[in-house]
Amino acid sequence: MHPMLNIAIRAARSAGNVIAKACGQMDLVQTTQKGTNDFVTNIDKEAEQAIVHVLRKSFPDHDIIGEENGEYGNNNSDYQWIIDPLDGTTNFIKGIPHFAVSIALRHQGKLDQAVVFDPLRGEVFTASRGAGAQLNGRRIRTTNLPDLGGAILATGFPFKHKHHLDAYTETFKTLMVQAADVRRTGSAALDLCYVAAGRFDGFWEIGLKPWDFAAGELILREAGGLISDFAGGNNYLRSGNIVAASPKLLGAMLKGMRPHLTESLLK
Repeated sequence: MHPMLNIAIRAARSAGNVIAKACGQMDLVQTTQKGTNDFVTNIDKEAEQAIVHVLRKSFPDHDIIGEENGEYGNNNSDYQWIIDPLDGTTNFIKGIPHFAVSIALRHQGKLDQAVVFDPLRGEVFTASRGAGAQLNGRRIRTTNLPDLGGAILATGFPFKHKHHLDAYTETFKTLMVQAADVRRTGSAALDLCYVAAGRFDGFWEIGLKPWDFAAGELILREAGGLISDFAGGNNYLRSGNIVAASPKLLGAMLKGMRPHLTESLLK
């Protein structure tokens, strides 16, 4: 295992311990609203600090970007860590046991290492660039369906971008008719990992942030999947509009979605 990935796993487990402990003491969880339909807890912040502590101890000169507190460290470094200490905060607040710690490393602008840790199930999804993706040390691969028939898709509702609700609803209807079924779990990081592991066949969502999908993107790619924006291009880093699946299924999803998308969603 790559030594930087080892450190990332250690950091993810440290944050996972904070989260798992809090699950048994929910009366001590403090929740505030940082934006429309966007919540943060003291546990998000404590978990982020746990990650930063481990990363800084091993890599004091690296740059770190966290969802809750922004940038730490050296923004001129060739190494940049992108962390989401608790992806699925709303699930956590409501006691729905589906959330994860997400940590990715970019080296000279390219995703290089990734870990997504589900602290309640004890599942560790990992990837190193060029070395494949794993779940608890065992190789994972995407499914290879030729079309949407029989596919189980995952999605995220545009609860922060309700002005796109009409377009989203039409894409949902089309994909729902063509696929076998659709799931909405509340954690984009885990959705991407589930596609990588073949549990889901494809995933799409509007308006994600880099920390939501950076680790999941590398894990998916190393498992044989592809990721694109809604136009089939690479602008998802700016737009946050994500479609992810095996190569053949990605094309089928984009074909079904395209007629319903507004000009802004195709950028």
